[in-house]
Amino acid sequence: MTTRNYRNLLLLATSIALAGCQTTSTAPPSDIPQIDNIVTLIPDIPDSDGDDILDDIDECPQTPLHTVVDRRGCPFTLIGVGLKMEYRAFFAKGSSELSKEYQLELDKVAKKLQEYDTATMRIEGHASADEVDKKLRSNSLTRNRAIIVKNYLIMQHQIDPNRLSTASYGAQRPIASSDIEEGRSMNRRVYGLAQEP
Repeated sequence: MTTRNYRNLLLLATSIALAGCQTTSTAPPSDIPQIDNIVTLIPDIPDSDGDDILDDIDECPQTPLHTVVDRRGCPFTLIGVGLKMEYRAFFAKGSSELSKEYQLELDKVAKKLQEYDTATMRIEGHASADEVDKKLRSNSLTRNRAIIVKNYLIMQHQIDPNRLSTASYGAQRPIASSDIEEGRSMNRRVYGLAQEP
């Protein structure tokens, strides 16, 4: 046999083999829904803070909304950045008493401050417009709110006072409108930022 015959024979064998590999079924009609059999699993375990980490494995179960979290459910810090953690506490009108729920959150901050022993924390006291005497520049209520948080960290967790600083802003930096009570209650607060220098 010549080379040409071998080529023709090889071409014929290849064609027969490829014909055997082809399917004869067609695609389903486009009017049939393709998502009928998708099963959605809803876990029985809640995710109370909505960060997509279930509560039974969430190490920071009360993360504020829209906070980027790591796989443990805690606020995310970049490698090499170290600690950067925010704290917020809200107060009743005219009060500087730190409620139990905010003490528990402050315990978590203290744990991180102990873990990052060079970290410092700035604690800011704020008030709503209806709590502040307009004639006074500084307000003892907002100063007391910041000091109560600082003293809690010192007394309950032995955090070095030199690592904690306070500031009092009165009603100068509102985060919500003072026209309605809900906004005024948001402004009666302490904001803290713990971070490594």
